[in-house]
Amino acid sequence: QVQLVESGGGLVQAGGSLRLSCAASGRIVMINDMGWYRQAPGKQRELVASISSGARENYADSAKARFTISRDNAKNTVYLQMNSLKPEDTAVYYCNAQIISITRVRDYWGQGTQVTVSS
Repeated sequence: QVQLVESGGGLVQAGGSLRLSCAASGRIVMINDMGWYRQAPGKQRELVASISSGARENYADSAKARFTISRDNAKNTVYLQMNSLKPEDTAVYYCNAQIISITRVRDYWGQGTQVTVSS
């Protein structure tokens, strides 16, 4: 059973920082792309940032210059460092990973972690 477990969300004032973590566990052979998405109330889920197995990074325009995605392949973990947070960054943040296990290849999602930025 493969699962993703997120941590690091919370309440922060505008201009502050948070670091999200997402660890994959289970019978994993390899992890391809990993990424972070977010969903604000009444809005669709959107990509924030992604990183390939070769560490190629991709960011939404809203995240560029403020957020940094990274991964530790030895720990099957992806991180999202968020700086200069704005109230509009308030959302539930979801981790996503394309994981090759012993039995299948598929996308997995974490349970989500709430990020609230107060003005």
